[in-house]
Amino acid sequence: MIEPAFIVAAFVGGLVALVCRLPTLVGFLAGGFALSVAGYKATPLLELIADIGVTLLLFSIGLKLDVRTLIRRDIWGSTSVHMVVSTALLVFLLAALKWLGLPMLAGTGWTTLTLLGFALSFSSTVFVLKVLEKRSETQTAYGRLAIGILIMQDIIAVIFITASSGELPSPWALALFVLVPLAPLLRQLLDRLGHGEMQMLFGMLMALVFGYTLFEMLGLKGDLGALIIGLLLAPHSAAQTLARSIFSLKELLLVGFFLSLGLTAVPTWDLVIMALLLVMILPVKSLAYQLVLMRFHLRHRTSLLATLSLTNYSEFGLIIGAIAVESGRLPDAWLVVLSLAVAISFAASAILNNSSEFLYRLAEPHLPLINTNRLDPEDRPIEVGDAEAVVLGMGRIGRSVYRRLQKEYGMQVLGIDSNLNTIDRLKDQGFNVLAGDAVDSDFWEKLLMSSSVQLVVLAMPHHAGNLFAISQLRSRHFAGRITAIVEYAEEVEPIRELGAHAVYHVYDEAGRSLADSAAKVAGVDSRTRQLG
Repeated sequence: MIEPAFIVAAFVGGLVALVCRLPTLVGFLAGGFALSVAGYKATPLLELIADIGVTLLLFSIGLKLDVRTLIRRDIWGSTSVHMVVSTALLVFLLAALKWLGLPMLAGTGWTTLTLLGFALSFSSTVFVLKVLEKRSETQTAYGRLAIGILIMQDIIAVIFITASSGELPSPWALALFVLVPLAPLLRQLLDRLGHGEMQMLFGMLMALVFGYTLFEMLGLKGDLGALIIGLLLAPHSAAQTLARSIFSLKELLLVGFFLSLGLTAVPTWDLVIMALLLVMILPVKSLAYQLVLMRFHLRHRTSLLATLSLTNYSEFGLIIGAIAVESGRLPDAWLVVLSLAVAISFAASAILNNSSEFLYRLAEPHLPLINTNRLDPEDRPIEVGDAEAVVLGMGRIGRSVYRRLQKEYGMQVLGIDSNLNTIDRLKDQGFNVLAGDAVDSDFWEKLLMSSSVQLVVLAMPHHAGNLFAISQLRSRHFAGRITAIVEYAEEVEPIRELGAHAVYHVYDEAGRSLADSAAKVAGVDSRTRQLG
């Protein structure tokens, strides 16, 4: 049975964070620290909940990823260059702190300083994925870039842990390559399971058994295994539905991860000050990210927002710290310092990322001009051609709108979606679609809106994205008509106030259409009934 105090602390911390307009994970971290001060310790059950939450998070991200992202030059190139540059800069700063007489660094040699610099050069996969997913930005240009870098860092982490432990993976690990030809069979099985509890159970089987448990048995990181299994299933059309089916469970279990991080140890003021010093040198790591990413022909928004999302320390630093403590290179107190530094960096990064668009607009005038011809293809201008209608968001509703406008009204339609897998699949089906992210302020700068466009339909799944799109269209004096969908009744008025010409509540419209169809089949005339 889980401690009732854990649930109370998580709820109260999350509630306070909401009131303060902070991400709830900041409240969960604070709840963990409060529990630690009150004398509570992390329990095996809480650790298990946290591990399952992290595993499901990586599995769900794998379901949304395109494996081609990982072999891009800007991914592996920026990861490797940043790792070297960031480690060197952090080692230099740690050496400076030692020279200034900081007691906790007294007696540390260059090997230990390098180990600490290497540990602090990593960014947190769990935290960044959580933030991106919460904002529905895992499929944006900067989101894909950040996730690609994090996965490459995870691979480097696996290699380092294996090398430092002296234990090689089992020779049977080579048999995991069988999963590649097996993937089509798993996708066929997913086809036959429908959309109920069997689909969700299949997801749990893939993530926790074929992913985590199998990889751990063979001497590899289990959560990395869950990510790989997700990648193998990603091409399937039901992958997004599968990710949505485990979303709520995964979000709940991840509360355990942030609570357990806060419960790591009881901090003293000396340790808090040391952790704050580590957080204060975090901007140096961020600067290294930005300078490296700018060398790969990316838009400034893509590189800057990726940098902001990666501005944090990783829980991997705790593993490095444990290795250093076990080998006698660092005192035990460093585990507490690193835990605090990771947690505080999460809180700072969450606040920073809440203002990412504002910070980009602030920095944009001071950044060097970019030749658009040298940009990565994803970041180049988008031409709508002779389209008369543009549909933003090509999910199930967006596809239905596209077909209706094209077949029933004879319009030239262009669909836009941020998910590259969706784009490839729809192109194969004959749709006229382009990749683009409507919540990217630069998307609207890239979009060369033709005078032939009469109608824009906002069919994106997140309300904030639709609001942002309307404000961008209005600020650019779009002369056509704007139609939007909403999921909840309270979302109707804000969109109307921004200037949407028509707003449709998904469930109300579905109910109205169903009622009209039923009445028509029954031969009922609404006007006759009203007159009667």
